[in-house]
Amino acid sequence: MTYAIVETGGKQYRVQEGDTLRVEKLTAGEGETVVFDKVLAISRDGKVTVGTPYIEGAKVTAKVAAHGKGPKIIVFKYRNKTNYRRKTGHRQPFTAITIESIEG
Repeated sequence: MTYAIVETGGKQYRVQEGDTLRVEKLTAGEGETVVFDKVLAISRDGKVTVGTPYIEGAKVTAKVAAHGKGPKIIVFKYRNKTNYRRKTGHRQPFTAITIESIEG
């Protein structure tokens, strides 16, 4: 079993070949290939390689499956005794990717 730990969008993800996951929005269009070169660790057949902080020459390639927005989060601001109420919503954009290969 081969897996890697990749950093993108300020977050770290544990990925394997064939995985589909949601990451922070990327600029690549649907169907395009994305290469992640910030690989923190790779495990192959029980042997773990850890970078300092990244592994040189390692990369993970993925294909962009879709773009979308997450669930709506309600933001409600309220101050008592002043008739101050503000209700807004937020939907975080994301990119769904499918991992194709892990190299390095």
